[in-house]
Amino acid sequence: MKNPFSIPRPVPDGPWRWLVPVLLVLLFLLVLLWLPWQARQMEANERQEQLIADTLWVEQTLRFELARSEEALATLGADLSADAPPAPNALQARLAQMFKNGHELRRIAWLDADGKALALRGSELPESGLTQSSRDAQTMARSSRNGRYSDAYGAGHASGGLVDYHLPLYRHGQYAGSLLATYNLQTLLDENVPWWFAQDNALSLLDRDDRVVARRAAGGPGHGVYTHKRALDLPGAQIALATDSVKGAPKLLPNLLVGSVIVLALGLVISLAALWRHIARTIAAENALRQQMAFRTAMENSLLTGLRARDLEGRVTYVNPAFCRIVGHPAAELIGMKPPMPYWAPEAMADYEYRFRKVLEGQPVQQFETVFQRPDGTRVPVLVFEARLVDSNGRHTGWMSSILDITDRKRAEELARQQQEKLETSARLATMGEISSMLAHELNQPLAAISSYTAGALNVLERDGAGSGAGDGAGMLKRALEQANTQARRAGQIIRSVHEFVKKREPRRETVMVPQVIEGIRSLVDLQARQSYVTLQVNVAPGLPQVEADRVLLEQVLLNLTRNAIEAMQAIDPERRVLRIEAAHDVELGQVSVSVIDNGHGIPPEVAERLFSPFFSTKAEGMGMGLSICRTAIEFHGGTLTHADNPGGGTVFTFTLQQAQDKIAS
Repeated sequence: MKNPFSIPRPVPDGPWRWLVPVLLVLLFLLVLLWLPWQARQMEANERQEQLIADTLWVEQTLRFELARSEEALATLGADLSADAPPAPNALQARLAQMFKNGHELRRIAWLDADGKALALRGSELPESGLTQSSRDAQTMARSSRNGRYSDAYGAGHASGGLVDYHLPLYRHGQYAGSLLATYNLQTLLDENVPWWFAQDNALSLLDRDDRVVARRAAGGPGHGVYTHKRALDLPGAQIALATDSVKGAPKLLPNLLVGSVIVLALGLVISLAALWRHIARTIAAENALRQQMAFRTAMENSLLTGLRARDLEGRVTYVNPAFCRIVGHPAAELIGMKPPMPYWAPEAMADYEYRFRKVLEGQPVQQFETVFQRPDGTRVPVLVFEARLVDSNGRHTGWMSSILDITDRKRAEELARQQQEKLETSARLATMGEISSMLAHELNQPLAAISSYTAGALNVLERDGAGSGAGDGAGMLKRALEQANTQARRAGQIIRSVHEFVKKREPRRETVMVPQVIEGIRSLVDLQARQSYVTLQVNVAPGLPQVEADRVLLEQVLLNLTRNAIEAMQAIDPERRVLRIEAAHDVELGQVSVSVIDNGHGIPPEVAERLFSPFFSTKAEGMGMGLSICRTAIEFHGGTLTHADNPGGGTVFTFTLQQAQDKIAS
């Protein structure tokens, strides 16, 4: 596409500048004189060709109607030639149906071998007998064993001319008579020629002596200018279809044309004189504008800011070198292109299409940030400014965009954001460590007191003889105190483990059996599951080896993972809320793996990238430390914590632990 901002080169002066326009004026005058005559000839030829085509169509229509009637007569003749011809009532019914289907039929007669009428429908046979042409057609039909038409007769009759059709009948090879069908040619013409054709043309059916046997001329007699004659091609008959158009020859209107030529010639001479004067001024203006364009082009080529011009349809009309460097496409490839553009990034396609619709509506986004994609796949963040383009008359013709490559700025912002996140994370971790130490110190004392009180109460019950042989109430009290004592000690262990974990001390490792760890938390998990209508399924492979681990930390990891799984299934149907805990042994790697599987909403890719980051949470009330602490706790034991999509929907969290050497669970 041509650059709309470019200026054409000046045309050099010379003698031919005057000679060429004069020759063009003379050529123009000759063309004005020749065109009317040529137009008249073309119109006459077109009318004649149209008349011939319409006449052929009418001829085919008439022949098709007669052929349809011939087929019906042939079917009837086959039935009459059979050993058991149709009964008289059935025969009359069929003849009546044929008359209903073909209004042009005048009579149908079944004649025996002697010419006697065995059945008749329509007008009676003439007392004087058939015409000589009809008898000749009957004889020819008998000898050729094919249907034959007679010549048209009744020319000049008020109801129109007639024509007979003879179909010979043979039974067991012997002549058994014939079928005679008489057609009214006037009715045939009226029924099958459309009104619009008869309005523009006078149609006539002519016999072999060119006498009119049928005529239709709704628009009056023809003028004899456009005529055509075509035979109907009926076997045995010579009937022709003649068409005469009511249109006359086109007029040349010489006076009007000559006057028009003179006026146009004078106007052209005056225009040429004014044009010479305008050309001189235009050349001077173009020279001045060309100098300004050269200065502007040099300035645009030196810019680092990309420039792009688009028309009202979004088609690119101009780009500068800086824009080509930003998107990685040459100007020749971009000029004339309409959206979608090759430098649009797939992930931002919806934003591009939205802003393009706004441009077409005349309401563009004046300033926005987006991403362009180069041919090698590189993403370039850019800042775009839109402004209206107007021509010299103040009309809105398009949009001009200024594009800034903000890659360096984005990189600096990203580095600053990462540093800020690191500072905030460090501050939160330090604060959390202090809070954990304080909580561990403050909670250990009341927990120790609770444990001491429950132990003392148990001792009192034992000393007073309220043991196993006591009443049910004392027994229930003893069991409740034992459970309270156990949970108080367990809470103290959890506090100490968290305290050691925050201070980055090595956790207390011992030989642990994974099935016992799962069984130890099963009652708590089952309680949470029942509250959320979740079914708990535990599948532990037999013969699992023991592992070296901190039992309390493993219980906390399992509790955290199962709680997350239960919460992830709140929005699905109750019958699909199944939580599975599976444990297996990998002999080759010497590892024990534990998986927590849910059928919940799953984890989107953008969330999965930061799932184990500290302080990242998808819950409104979450602190974002649960999965981070779980992963760190498993890594302290030399294992790994990973997640994957559940094929049936949901998520699978799996952590692995190294088995203890030479220790296999019984």
